[in-house]
Amino acid sequence: MKRIISILIITLSFTLTSNAQESMKKEAMMKEDTKATVVSLEQTKGEFTQKTITLAEGSYIFEISNNNVGHQVGFVLAPKSNPEAHIKTAYVTKAVDNNSKETSNITTLEKGEYVYFCPLNPTPQYTLIVE
Repeated sequence: MKRIISILIITLSFTLTSNAQESMKKEAMMKEDTKATVVSLEQTKGEFTQKTITLAEGSYIFEISNNNVGHQVGFVLAPKSNPEAHIKTAYVTKAVDNNSKETSNITTLEKGEYVYFCPLNPTPQYTLIVE
């Protein structure tokens, strides 16, 4: 009886390990399939240096530079029709310290008009158009 239980435990262990490895391979392949373009934006005191951006539909990573603002900055992207509906994947993964850069997660954008701004700087709302 002990031998049967041992065999079952070993078989189950191999099955779980195999499934975990397969899952990791699929996840790695999905990351490779998701090609994202980096969009670099610079903030100075009270403004972004890029006032309007036009992009094609697709996946993007936003890289935000803090050019001597004097304190941390952030990044908010939202549909122009509802600036309160922040696209959370576009948030920088950490507040951008003075004279440094941070990036967002991958954000997929569809055709339409968006606004971007920084409530920490603070900046006006700028237009991002996806064609």
